[in-house]
Amino acid sequence: MIAQVPLATAENPLIPPIPELIIGLIAFAIVFFFLAKKLLPNINKVLDERREAIEGGMEKAEATQAEAQQTLEQYREQLSEARHEAARLRQEAQEQGAALIAEMRAEGQRQREEIVAAGHAQIEADRKAAAAALRQDVGKLATELAGKLVGESLEDSARQSRTIDRFLDGLDNAAPAAGSATAEAAR
Repeated sequence: MIAQVPLATAENPLIPPIPELIIGLIAFAIVFFFLAKKLLPNINKVLDERREAIEGGMEKAEATQAEAQQTLEQYREQLSEARHEAARLRQEAQEQGAALIAEMRAEGQRQREEIVAAGHAQIEADRKAAAAALRQDVGKLATELAGKLVGESLEDSARQSRTIDRFLDGLDNAAPAAGSATAEAAR
């Protein structure tokens, strides 16, 4: 079976032999100094660069964020100004539209009054022409009737014209007197 080794002759496995311990310490010291002199500064340098890059990136990010915030505020301000400008332009357009409508109405009223005045003038001219034509026709009829009553021809134009004028003047004078008598009777 297993042979037992006396305890006195066996070495303690937890304590290494002294020559190995010395060689191990020397090797550890060499590796430690190599790491401390060569590798550790490079590691610290890389860590410092990384820290600076991270801090610089954070500073750049903060600066970029501040710039973005400032740009956003500028855009909001410009948008607000544009909205105010649009509202002002709408108001101006409404005012101009109202002024244009009022101007067109005034122009239409003026044209209507001109048309009405021209119509009244035309009616007055037509009335005068009709009165003149009627006067001539009534004069001719009166002359013919008077000629038949008197039995003599009244074809002389000068005499006919005087007779017609006297007759019509008499009618014109009789019309106002009849109108005032009618007004007095109505009272």
